[in-house]
Amino acid sequence: MSRTFLKMNGLGNDFVVVQTLTERFDPTPEQIRAIAKRDGGIGCDQVIAIDPPKAEGASAYVRFWNADGEVAGACGNGTRCVAWLLMQSAGKDAVAFDTVAGRLSGVAAGDKLVTVDMGPPGLDWTQIPLSEEMNTERVELQVGPIDAPLVHTPVCVSMGNPHVVFFVDAPVTDDFARGTGSLVEHHPLFPEGVNVGFAHVAARDHIRLKVWERGAGLTQACGTGACAAQVAAVRRGLTDRKARVEFDTGSLTIEWRESDGHVIMTGPITMEYAGKLPELVAA
Repeated sequence: MSRTFLKMNGLGNDFVVVQTLTERFDPTPEQIRAIAKRDGGIGCDQVIAIDPPKAEGASAYVRFWNADGEVAGACGNGTRCVAWLLMQSAGKDAVAFDTVAGRLSGVAAGDKLVTVDMGPPGLDWTQIPLSEEMNTERVELQVGPIDAPLVHTPVCVSMGNPHVVFFVDAPVTDDFARGTGSLVEHHPLFPEGVNVGFAHVAARDHIRLKVWERGAGLTQACGTGACAAQVAAVRRGLTDRKARVEFDTGSLTIEWRESDGHVIMTGPITMEYAGKLPELVAA
């Protein structure tokens, strides 16, 4: 039996979304890779399954996989897409749903514009996690020659998935992000791998960002990466609590709320098309 999927994106960060209200979707890592493959597959950064809720007060239980087939803890742009779908199907302007990283919630903020509460960031070294105890505000890590490192002393933040954020003097190129990000992603300091952000603080309310995503590579935008970059910048005193985080494809507004410590993200979603999964991965 063929299964319908929705192709969606947030600022070009794209997803294959499968709703599993009537039949379970338990793909193997090989099947996820087949879906995500851009040459011969559907092509996406992440695959998302929207399952029936498991707990009171939730509209769904949501699972995420990276393009390499590994389970992902959270996905900010994907979270906005899920929230929009759930609000559309329920005819509501607010929704809550559960993930392996905890409960997330979204509210409508305009036409195909969604605000999601990504919860509080994890700032302790055990929450990232790191392989050894370290101050996550100034991590002892550098890339390049000892006396002239390309990047150094990043901040680490968990947004339900691990992030390391390097601050750079000018926006970096795609080639730089690929070369450096691929080196850092599997560094021994990060036993579960890590998403790698390169953040240029243009003003106290404006960050330029590129992200090398764990298991997906260089992506056009990364919602949890934007959240992590803003939290990192606030921790270093580089931005105010609310800032615009800009990718080449557009911007997200991120606020690290002082009242409860939650990270609030607002940004657009795009519905591209609906299709049928190949029989190979339909089960």
